Amino acid sequence: MFSAVVIEKGEAGQSVALASLDEADLPEGEVDITVDYSSLNYKDALAITGSSPVVRKFPMVPGIDLAGTITRSAHAGWSEGDRVVLNGWGVGESHWGGFAQQARLKGDWLVPLPPEFTTRQAMAIGTAGYTASLCVDALLNFGVQPDQGEILVTGATGGVGSVAIALLKKAGFTVAASTGKTSESAYLEQLGASSVVDRAELAEKGKAMQKERWAGVVDSVGSHTLANACAQTKYGGAVAACGLAQGMDFPATVAPFILRGVTLLGIDSVMAPLEKRQRAWERLARDLDPSAIEAIAEEITLAESIDAATRLIEGTVRGRIVIDVNR
Repeated sequence: MFSAVVIEKGEAGQSVALASLDEADLPEGEVDITVDYSSLNYKDALAITGSSPVVRKFPMVPGIDLAGTITRSAHAGWSEGDRVVLNGWGVGESHWGGFAQQARLKGDWLVPLPPEFTTRQAMAIGTAGYTASLCVDALLNFGVQPDQGEILVTGATGGVGSVAIALLKKAGFTVAASTGKTSESAYLEQLGASSVVDRAELAEKGKAMQKERWAGVVDSVGSHTLANACAQTKYGGAVAACGLAQGMDFPATVAPFILRGVTLLGIDSVMAPLEKRQRAWERLARDLDPSAIEAIAEEITLAESIDAATRLIEGTVRGRIVIDVNR
């Protein structure tokens, strides 16, 4: 028997509770994993609160992230005792996820846990940090360089933003952090931000073309924030878009793209191929200071994840929430 958070849906609507499950309840998969830690992401919070129809079938164990040790493998690439990380692939949406002490998954969904990290540190990074690394890789591969100017990071106190700031600082960039929590300036500066921009400057409808400010942007917010970020990006710059905290809409014009040659880079973390995943985790292992990981992480128990999901939706969470599934 093992503990898990389970989402059910009946005639009265959705319910979420901590439950005791049997190994026989696990879905099909080639690899069994004893989970050490998971993490609470925005998508997990949407699933648990029912704020968006993230869950594709019921019952569902949420959790798009997990880190642990393989206890059984029928996959040629993995052996018992291997330490692994899982991010995305529809886990926690259409396949049972990481908010449990046991998981059964497809072997192709896993990446090796970098030896530089403990399983807890890997989940302090989680999908948010891995997505941030994908964004930084995309900007660098596009050709954005530190001498071209500042990089804007929106949603800066969130998981993606926090890790993006640290990685960009390590890569030599000057980083401007956009947040509605200006009281967190010291935290953002600790991570590597050189300046803080009030979220209000970007959150409302703006002009199609605005003063050129940014060589590049990492945006996890979407909506008007993304539109204004594009409108403020310098000629030939690039914007890496990976989130929708403000909204899924994109109320913009084509002006920045056809008059300034701005490029919008879409960043998908869920179905990203293995090569991109490994490169993103290699950057995290190489460039993310362990002290930065500790600065952005809050640890909770499996049972506490249900209430924490509401906090995340309400926007009162700073950094990353790590879930110790064994307490």
